[in-house]
Amino acid sequence: MSTAPLVPQRLAWPRPKYVLFAVIGVMAAYVLRHNEHFLIDAKDPEWPHIQPFKWWLLPHGLMGACALLLGPMQFSERLRHRFTKFHRVVGRFYVAGVFVAAPLGFYIQYFNERAGGARSFSIAAAVDAILWMLTTGIAMAFILNGKVQQHRQWMTRSFAVAIVFLEVRVVAGVTGWEALGEHALETIVWGCLAFSLLFADVVLQWQELRRTSPAPARAPAAPGVSAPSAVLSSD
Repeated sequence: MSTAPLVPQRLAWPRPKYVLFAVIGVMAAYVLRHNEHFLIDAKDPEWPHIQPFKWWLLPHGLMGACALLLGPMQFSERLRHRFTKFHRVVGRFYVAGVFVAAPLGFYIQYFNERAGGARSFSIAAAVDAILWMLTTGIAMAFILNGKVQQHRQWMTRSFAVAIVFLEVRVVAGVTGWEALGEHALETIVWGCLAFSLLFADVVLQWQELRRTSPAPARAPAAPGVSAPSAVLSSD
């Protein structure tokens, strides 16, 4: 019978990336239940408000959901290495989703001005749309030029702007600020936009810190002594 002591195995903690995507999944589920319930309930009181622009909302919602769902797949190294062609197809769908959903989101908010919506809220929607399209366009330009590292960095920024859609609704719902009116919502929008790119760069810098640092160089051997013999002579 072996008397070797049993070495306790350490718990394998999930990678921060997966924890982050799990949080985003919870946010998406909350928004679907709390804010987008009208999609499954024809009697939802939100329908009278949506009725005037529902045909603009349909492509905006579908393409925006496409971008939000496909975005995390772009950060899978396993998928990128094993299924390169599929990764590129998913990336094209993400870009298409951005460049359809972003301008339509701004137009819908501008359309709401006819119902008394604030012009400042439309400006916030325009800034959000421009940031999302700009970060995505830069990411696409880098990958077309074969610069993978820069492409991944700008895709991170693009997705950080994308989830502003979820963050605004979660913050407004959880804090109860959604009942305070449009000005409170606008404040949340500006706050989430301001922190989106900062948060993306914090994630990027954290990844840089977690990379393995290069091994320290060995001290040069004494003149006339080879490296192996120098090591042996020190024993």
